Amino acid sequence: MDRRSFLRNSALGGTAAAATTLAAPAYAQGNRTLVMVTSVPDGFAVFDDAAVYLADLITTMTDGQITVDKRPAGALVGAFEVFDAVSSGQADMYHSADYYFGGQHPGYYFFTAVPFGGTGQELANWYYHGGGQALHDELGQIFGLKSFLAGNTGLQPGGWFNREINSAEDLQGLRFRMPGLGGRALGLTGASVQNVPGGEIYQALSSGSIEGAEWIGPFADERLGLQEVCDFYYTSGFHEPGSALSTAMNRDVFDSLTPAQQKIFEAAAAATHQWSLSQSYANNAAALERLVSGGTQVKQFPDDVWDAFGAASQEALDADMGDELYARIRNSFDASVASTSAWTSISDDVYRQQRDRIIG
Repeated sequence: MDRRSFLRNSALGGTAAAATTLAAPAYAQGNRTLVMVTSVPDGFAVFDDAAVYLADLITTMTDGQITVDKRPAGALVGAFEVFDAVSSGQADMYHSADYYFGGQHPGYYFFTAVPFGGTGQELANWYYHGGGQALHDELGQIFGLKSFLAGNTGLQPGGWFNREINSAEDLQGLRFRMPGLGGRALGLTGASVQNVPGGEIYQALSSGSIEGAEWIGPFADERLGLQEVCDFYYTSGFHEPGSALSTAMNRDVFDSLTPAQQKIFEAAAAATHQWSLSQSYANNAAALERLVSGGTQVKQFPDDVWDAFGAASQEALDADMGDELYARIRNSFDASVASTSAWTSISDDVYRQQRDRIIG
């Protein structure tokens, strides 16, 4: 019995199990509603905005043949339970950040962000033109999923702190919220890392259970209210230089769609990725101005902290190289980013330097 069959037959109750075994022709006929579970509450800037945009696109592009019923974190399953819910057939699809599921397979880290990895554009280059999408699909097949990128936050800041970080020594014992491989790396510097769901970050900071947290960027962080509970904002981080969001559909459900509907799902996800990345960059500067006006102190990490991040990140990235699929994903990703950087370092980067010098 393959993993999909095992999960379908053992993890579900009768109603959900029956839903996953309906014949494909019955699914393809007429209008239908797909349940999409997400990892954040309703209204979260950038993250939930992308989920709403994706759901609306699918409904519009299918002329209403498919309606997406979006369920926020906690409504059907918890924030970090959406992967298992869709893999098992309890829900039809999810919208989330795939690095939450690195425990399922470490290859998933690369489909959100890895420390000192690719920017949002570099990630897209790899995904759409460097073999990344095929590797995402290969990974999804293990768990009965059909996966696509569907959002991007852009570079994420170093985060919010209730005290300044003046040296690498200040990281020792720091209780900090950071998921993914970045969190693993931060832990290697001596910090005490916690993976708190987005909907619980504010309360965790308010209660003092954590001393700092990273989220998305000024636009999203402002809406979450993190400026109310922390004074210091480090605006450049090592952990997520271009964080993708993803959508995944239960593979049996995806296979039941018509070829046109499958292509619509893929196109809607790609459009959401670009729309979301632009949303972040279009709104972050104005949001940061408001934060600073309200008293937020903007900081940058000193070089010895960056050095500590670098050494720890290399160790974190190397830890899973014994896994054959992880190694293929990482090598493919690294080669693509290196190729992109070889060009942008003598084109885009030089242009921006000269533009800033001449125009300011």
